[in-house]
Amino acid sequence: MQILVVGANGQVGKQLVSLLMQQQHQVRAMIRDHSQAPLLEGLGAKAVLADLEGDIAHAVKGADAIIFTAGSGGHTGPDKTELVDHLGAIKTIGEAERLGVNRYVMLSALRAKDPDNGPETMHHYLVAKKKADNRLQNSSLNYTIVRPGRLSNEEGSGRVEIAENLPFRPEPISRVDVAYVLASTVDLTNTYRRCFDLLAGETPVMDALREL
Repeated sequence: MQILVVGANGQVGKQLVSLLMQQQHQVRAMIRDHSQAPLLEGLGAKAVLADLEGDIAHAVKGADAIIFTAGSGGHTGPDKTELVDHLGAIKTIGEAERLGVNRYVMLSALRAKDPDNGPETMHHYLVAKKKADNRLQNSSLNYTIVRPGRLSNEEGSGRVEIAENLPFRPEPISRVDVAYVLASTVDLTNTYRRCFDLLAGETPVMDALREL
């Protein structure tokens, strides 16, 4: 499968590219700066220069799937968050529909379903994620929306908790495990047109996904 990873140079994105290559996929790593290319190409991906605030059609055309991991981060100002997490995501969804890329996996956030119940400092971020998620759910695509809790840089355990609705817990989930879930989800038809929350847990990733 030819997969476009949007946000490939991010912390989750780099882990995801590595995992997808191990799974024998062909990966296009979408980057904003030429200086980001050597690392991703060293993992085996093809780096594609494109900016969510500009034209991305050349990056999307010919892909079989898109995995969106780009994010401004919860501590970025509202303007940048709106450009990346909302409008940037919506642009990729529109281009996927226009260019016939039917599979789309979105990295969202656990409390994006209900931003008013999240921390005030992250409200603009959660609202942007919710608007992007809503657009994807109303698209024609075979989407999956993955909503992890707090992220950490700890080693992955390969064990998670997955359900359509999970209560917030302060314990973080490793970015490695989030990337593993994204990489595993893209091929699973039982996750088509589904949304699920993701936390650290005790169930092996593939078992958790198949039981969804």
